[in-house]
Amino acid sequence: MREGRIVGEGFTQPPGGDHAEIVALKQAGDLARGAKLYVTLEPCCHFGRTPPCVNALVAAGVAEVHMATLDPNPLVAGGGRAFLERAGVAVVVGEREAEARRGMEAWLTYITRGRPLVIAKYAMSLDGKIATFSGESRWITGPDARRKVQEIRASVDAIMVGVNTVVADDPRLTVRDESGMPVGRQPLRLVADSTARIPLHCRVVCGELPGTTAVIVGPRASKERVKELQDRGNTVVTVPERDGRVDLEAALRSLAADWDVTSVLVEGGGALLGSLFDLGLVDKVIAFVAPKLIGGLEAPGPVGGRGVENLASVVKLTDVSWERVGDDLMVVGYVDRD
Repeated sequence: MREGRIVGEGFTQPPGGDHAEIVALKQAGDLARGAKLYVTLEPCCHFGRTPPCVNALVAAGVAEVHMATLDPNPLVAGGGRAFLERAGVAVVVGEREAEARRGMEAWLTYITRGRPLVIAKYAMSLDGKIATFSGESRWITGPDARRKVQEIRASVDAIMVGVNTVVADDPRLTVRDESGMPVGRQPLRLVADSTARIPLHCRVVCGELPGTTAVIVGPRASKERVKELQDRGNTVVTVPERDGRVDLEAALRSLAADWDVTSVLVEGGGALLGSLFDLGLVDKVIAFVAPKLIGGLEAPGPVGGRGVENLASVVKLTDVSWERVGDDLMVVGYVDRD
């Protein structure tokens, strides 16, 4: 910003592309000299896929840098701020920090935890059921909620389900328009399936959908079955097992390290969500609640697993918000780790 006028702006490009600062500098040109830069995250000061942003800021003659928050990446961690201050650039830290950190929640989780942000998403009736006792689950929520889910899918790097959900519902796990056609960038599709028993005719692995499906298997998976999945264009990721199932923490760390996945939307079923909650791996919850009652002792709920023994150990949510979406209610909250 210069003399109250925005002279350049931008956002970080896909991996290997320019960072937001560089995009803004290129747009501003000579007008960057003497200007103020407002950025959500501390500019980088190390060589990675791109050169350090701080060097470019100093060379361009930027007078002030307002950064909402410091970068927790050990390669930066205040180093960008120190470099700029040594070069005579005025630095302000902390303006609208909470808002900025919320907007970067996936990246911050990726850096500080070494795994993606895990978002548990489910739709349930008012009495906490995700299907009838016979297994019917389409559709508990209305069309407005389903459109909202497409928006959420479009915002994440990957969508994960368990093999039981694939067998029961045969989902596509794609981002789709009103007509049901896939649109835009497709998140990575993930199926947790320790023994690779997913039927080859299921839509997520049959090879007819855009984008990529990765089946996460354990060491007991048949080599022949793995090859059949790969022959249909799928990727198979082998990780250790924990308690006879895919080690979900190992899988998430592999996704972060090998695929640069920073956010995973987990759409069930109850066994997968329960395991993630039991392991303390869920960071955010998005629950759609429909004004319907299903009933039945055999009708499943959204979260299975072991659960907690007493109320003092329940998973508590913080920063909770509510939004009406059509006839349904969307509740969003973050797992309280304090």
